[in-house]
Amino acid sequence: MSLRLDDEESALLNVLADAEHVSLHEAALRAIRRSAREIVHNDRVRAATAEMLDRWGGVLDQLGDA
Repeated sequence: MSLRLDDEESALLNVLADAEHVSLHEAALRAIRRSAREIVHNDRVRAATAEMLDRWGGVLDQLGDA
């Protein structure tokens, strides 16, 4: 697999690699992993929030009116 980056993306990857003291390859892998974890986490938070609002939304509304 090849990764084609424009100049700005390449510069940003260099910033990541320098900041983390790793190779460009490792910086790219870490960025991919970090992004994937963030997406999964955000999905879990959304699901948990929806569940809690379904369960406790009425109570929260009553507290807000108090």
